[in-house]
Amino acid sequence: MTTGESLQGVSPEQAGVILQRGGEELLLYKVHNWLTIRIETLEEQSSLLEHLKQEWRPLAVKSVARGQLIALKVHRQQLENALQMARQLDSIRFASHVYELAASPKTHIYLLDQLTVQFTTEFPLRTIDELARELGLIREKGLDGTERTYIFRVTKAAAENPIKLANRLMRNAQVLVAEPNVVVSTAPLYRPKDSLYSEQWHLQHQGGRGLASKSHIDAEKAWDITRGSRSVVIAVTDDAFDLNHPDLQGMGKLVAPSDLKHRDGLPMPSQAHENHGTAVAGLAVAEETGSGVVGVAPGCSFMPIQTTGYLDDESIEQLFEGAVSRGASVISCSWSPAAVYFPLSLRQRNAINRAATKGRNGKGCVVLFSAGNANRPLNGKVRELGWPKNALRGVTQWLGGFAMHPDVITVSASTSLNQKAVYSNWGKHVSVAAPSNNGPPSMALPDVGQVETGPLVNGSFAGLGMTTADRTGRTGYSRTSYTSSFGGTSSACPVVAGVVGLMLSANPDLDAGEVKQILQDTADKIEDKTPDPQLGLAYGSYDNRGHSLWFGYGKVNAYKAVKAAQDRHLAHRRLSKVIERTSAVTLTIPADRTAMQKAGITINQRGTLQDIQIYVEIRHGFLGDLSIAVMSPPGKSVLLQGRTLGRQTQLRKTYTFENTPALSLLMNAGIHGRWQLKILDHSETHQGQLLQWSLKLGI
Repeated sequence: MTTGESLQGVSPEQAGVILQRGGEELLLYKVHNWLTIRIETLEEQSSLLEHLKQEWRPLAVKSVARGQLIALKVHRQQLENALQMARQLDSIRFASHVYELAASPKTHIYLLDQLTVQFTTEFPLRTIDELARELGLIREKGLDGTERTYIFRVTKAAAENPIKLANRLMRNAQVLVAEPNVVVSTAPLYRPKDSLYSEQWHLQHQGGRGLASKSHIDAEKAWDITRGSRSVVIAVTDDAFDLNHPDLQGMGKLVAPSDLKHRDGLPMPSQAHENHGTAVAGLAVAEETGSGVVGVAPGCSFMPIQTTGYLDDESIEQLFEGAVSRGASVISCSWSPAAVYFPLSLRQRNAINRAATKGRNGKGCVVLFSAGNANRPLNGKVRELGWPKNALRGVTQWLGGFAMHPDVITVSASTSLNQKAVYSNWGKHVSVAAPSNNGPPSMALPDVGQVETGPLVNGSFAGLGMTTADRTGRTGYSRTSYTSSFGGTSSACPVVAGVVGLMLSANPDLDAGEVKQILQDTADKIEDKTPDPQLGLAYGSYDNRGHSLWFGYGKVNAYKAVKAAQDRHLAHRRLSKVIERTSAVTLTIPADRTAMQKAGITINQRGTLQDIQIYVEIRHGFLGDLSIAVMSPPGKSVLLQGRTLGRQTQLRKTYTFENTPALSLLMNAGIHGRWQLKILDHSETHQGQLLQWSLKLGI
């Protein structure tokens, strides 16, 4: 035990697995096949690294922290021997395990040979240097703007690594802060590790061949808010689904599968052409597995519904009523009638309306339809010519009843170049566009089959295809379990369905109409002034209402939509009553790391929490020593203030949903009972007082 050391703080048994960071103690796990080394000089680096490669035959080598460290991946059984050998080499200045944060699995923590230590003002500099020498540290420099704070280098004389040294120092009564310098790879946005994710340009991209700036949906920033909740069920209605596909599986992933065609609960492909549904589902909900692809809403649940293949009234009623009764939140439909003119019957209109207004416990299921791939208006006339077999000729009225339903979100297609997909249908009923591929317009017609619409469009179609799940094995669009050539408005629709899944995960209180409005209000106004190569029309600009016939209100932006949904979650609280209580009893906060001080307020009224404001007033010699939490009557604890106040001595602050988002964890819980403010002093240097705290609760 070093000079001044006590047994308080992190216990010696845990000293190697607790990281001191920002006033918190973070649990670590050792990564059992990676180590890092810091070579003494750059001149020695190349030859030594070559020697180690021959000696250890590492599985991987990479540079970390601007080349300050070299990380090597070795076989698990090699790790400790390799570390021992590295520490004995004079040319290696520092060698360490690599760690993983328990709170953030797969986040690697790399140690540098530095410690930042803040001491009490009365601790003499001479004694500080003596303590440093005892631990194998060298004081290199002071930290500007912070009194009695120094950067130390860990030398080869140190018997412990920086994590253990920090925890040893924190047991010293004269030490306020001791933090090792750690390296974490930059990751400003959440990015899946699935092997084909880099090909899924529609989610996020950094540019490249065939990619226009911001032609993606900005998924990574949306995933920083939520990657989807299993409580949000996305129903995909299509031809069939390969439920054996690994990207369509996961704990709690599959909900109430149904096959309306064969009248059973197994909507699996039974014919060679039944490939469409698997690809569509992959775009919306593919699970994050570390391989393959990832959907827009990987955390949401998946309800596969195999359609009958017919659009009679009963089939449509079965489809929508079944989805509602089994708990669907979102209903995605990447199909359209094989007809030029198809108005909906009363029963069909009613089935969709009931789903969109009565589903989801009265909030309404969000129903989405693809616009179609014929490059035709959803409602309008076109003089047709040049169709194969003269399938259509002369002035023809087009009408797509499903896509025109007022309760539906209709989705057109944009390309990786932020242009209209040549095939995409259009009109005033289009809500938003979403990324897809490009290609010639086509449609299915009775007695003719799938044909390109006329006049035929020759030449190339600029834009990348969509990468998504495909049927496993050699059956499907490709010979693998994935395809990179999927497209059509069939692709655009599930992309938006996934965005809706994220929105409802962030704010389950949104009704279907609010979801549609938010999607439209937050869409990106992409423009395409080039006439389309088939009909010569140019509808890629926006009218005075902000609507484009080609793109609706714009290309969907996942981040903006999810953020707006989250913001509205708090803005739409309805308060029937506000209850205020104050505790003005002064409470002493002793300088005692083991004593948790608790101050209570009793609420006798009943109700569910819709709003909360917590006012805290504390006087303390060093507020950076304190952490403050509130505990609700049901026993839920929320951290209000970590050890981030530094040398401040006076705290007067009101904590709200806006400045303390974690308080939203208390939403909709009961308020009746004893509320407690919990204060812990993590040092033994300064005393203080809780002068007042108050609760303002909205119910």
